[in-house]
Amino acid sequence: MQAHKFQIGQTVEFQPGGSYLATARGHYVVVRQLPTEGAGYQYRVKSVTDGHERIVRENQLD
Repeated sequence: MQAHKFQIGQTVEFQPGGSYLATARGHYVVVRQLPTEGAGYQYRVKSVTDGHERIVRENQLD
């Protein structure tokens, strides 16, 4: 099985698509690596700007 692409503590850029608000876009810090959910790994990330946390899919991060 393939490993997570991003590591805890790493700063990433969240590129939402679909129903996410454009304001959710931006830089986040990886707080936790989560198991795969269908289409790949997920992560719990925290916004650098406002501290908001969310769960995102690996393919939404750069």
